[in-house]
Amino acid sequence: MLNNKKIAVDFDGTIVDDAYPAIGKAKIFAFETLKRLQAEGYRLILWTYRHGKTLDEAVEFCRNNGVEFYAVNSSFEGEVFNPENQSRKLDADWFIDDRNLGGFPGWGEIYNIIQERIEFRVEGKEVLAYSKLKKEKKKGLFW
Repeated sequence: MLNNKKIAVDFDGTIVDDAYPAIGKAKIFAFETLKRLQAEGYRLILWTYRHGKTLDEAVEFCRNNGVEFYAVNSSFEGEVFNPENQSRKLDADWFIDDRNLGGFPGWGEIYNIIQERIEFRVEGKEVLAYSKLKKEKKKGLFW
């Protein structure tokens, strides 16, 4: 299955336990999930606060665990960031981060959310998940 979806993934607290500036222990199923997503055609962007030596260490840690990124802290490899005419926001379809509203659900749940195209809505004070693929079609005059 090939697609063009880009997924921006945080490092500290998401791929590994947060131990910044050191590298924490890999999160359960992090690398297995990332490799599976890559095999399915998703382009992964490492999107992290790290820079310089600590960034190089994070990239190498991921490489040693079988994950090469499409880009690192940029929308595509080789991007030259010019703050005069560009936003620092990355061009990605999804962002995976431990600082999401509701926290980090775990890599198994992340994979299910992506595969099932799960979206969320707010009802009152509750955040509820629902799937675009499983929405019932309305019955009307012409459908």
